[in-house]
Amino acid sequence: MNDIVLKAENLGKSYPLPKGVLRVFEGLGLELKRGDLAAIMGASGVGKTTLLNLLGALDRPSEGRVIIDGVDLFSRTEREVAAIRNRKIGFVFQFYHLLPEFSALENVSFPLMIQGLDRGQAFARAAAVLKEVALEEKADSRPSQLSGGEQQRVAIARALVSDPSLLLADEPTGNLDWKSGEMVLRLILDLHARKGLSSIIVTHNEKIARYCHKLYLMEAGELKLLASAPS
Repeated sequence: MNDIVLKAENLGKSYPLPKGVLRVFEGLGLELKRGDLAAIMGASGVGKTTLLNLLGALDRPSEGRVIIDGVDLFSRTEREVAAIRNRKIGFVFQFYHLLPEFSALENVSFPLMIQGLDRGQAFARAAAVLKEVALEEKADSRPSQLSGGEQQRVAIARALVSDPSLLLADEPTGNLDWKSGEMVLRLILDLHARKGLSSIIVTHNEKIARYCHKLYLMEAGELKLLASAPS
């Protein structure tokens, strides 16, 4: 089995302007092995979220490649990319992105129903993952009935319900108070270890970065590896 889950090569992103081009970054490289936990830090507006969106195939790069489990993502059709994203990548966002009109159970089950699982199977798996994040008693609650920390735990359950190999989290504690943020951090770290995930966390929180095997700094269009624990 290939030990490299994620590899980015010469990755760049630019946007056309009325006069010229806005180049966010170019020539970035990153490698994530199975079980790695990496943090990406940097000032606001430097392009961290843009990079995460490219690594997770939510957006296409202007140049370069992203390879997940040996598959060159952007050499595939949009439909193939969507299927890979749904099955292999779990996303956790700062602002949860839960569907407000649906229950926690329904929100968590959606990735499975997109894959074609029937409602009963999807609900059963979603309920099991909600139990893993200690929210089984909130399965029928809508997001408006949950605290911020609970909503983020539902979002984590949704990210992991398809048993992805890669978890991408964009400021997962950034919208939470200290206590809730601490709980969410410990949950992510625990699930990362127990499920054998490969994970990247974009964060401003140096405490989160201290738990990671690799620490990257994004600055002036460059991605620098500042620290790496021995393999």
